[in-house]
Amino acid sequence: MKNLTTRFTLLFLAGALVCSSPAWAVNREIVELQTQVQNLQTQMTQLQQSLDERMGVFRHLMDQNTDSINKVTTAITNMQTTLQKEQSDSSNRVDQLSGQLQSLNDSLDELKARLGKVTKQLEDMQAAQQTLAAQASQQAAATQQQQQAMQALPPDVLYNNALRDYNGGNMDVARQEFNDYIKAYPNTDLAGNAYFYLAEMDYRAAKYADAVKNYDQVLQSFPDGNKAASAELKKGFALLESGDKDGGVAALRHVVQRYPRSNEALQARDRLRKLGVSSTSARNRG
Repeated sequence: MKNLTTRFTLLFLAGALVCSSPAWAVNREIVELQTQVQNLQTQMTQLQQSLDERMGVFRHLMDQNTDSINKVTTAITNMQTTLQKEQSDSSNRVDQLSGQLQSLNDSLDELKARLGKVTKQLEDMQAAQQTLAAQASQQAAATQQQQQAMQALPPDVLYNNALRDYNGGNMDVARQEFNDYIKAYPNTDLAGNAYFYLAEMDYRAAKYADAVKNYDQVLQSFPDGNKAASAELKKGFALLESGDKDGGVAALRHVVQRYPRSNEALQARDRLRKLGVSSTSARNRG
């Protein structure tokens, strides 16, 4: 800009000289002035181009800076959003972890309470087991003493003791005594009676299969004993109670056939009549 001012000043002075110079020098000076003006115009054009180029570069740099600033601003915004989200997620995770920790503490307390109950039950079971073991030991000792005492008893005394307990309702004691009699004196006539009373106790306890086995012991080992007819009759009743109608009817008919005039035969006929069947088989009737 300083050069332009200087050049305009020279042009102004040149014009003044032209006005004051002789005519022969006017053309020469005009040409020089025109040349200078043209040069000035060329320089101004170049200067304008240079300024335009520099302004373009400056604008390009400004655009790049603006883009960079926008990108940085967007990145900062995204980072802030991510940070806020992570803070929110962290807060939620902390709340979840706190809830889970509380649940674990509650579960631990519940497990401790259950463990205490189980421990108490185990202690009670151990105490009960010890008590039962002591009672079993005492009972075993008493049983052993009773067996030793019974072994020294003669057969009629042992049998009468068992029969007395049976009639008195002491079934457990009577069962043990009858079994002891059978073990000690298996071949006597009273052994058949012992089997019979054992069967009777099974019958009363609704153990019909066991009752039938003991009634059969009477019939097979002591067929002529004084309990044979009763054993046959009660065997028929036990078979009927267990659901074996055919076996029960056959046993009752055998009582009628073998002991026709006995009280057991009367009971067998009455039961067969209630069942709606004949007291004799079709083969015997024929």
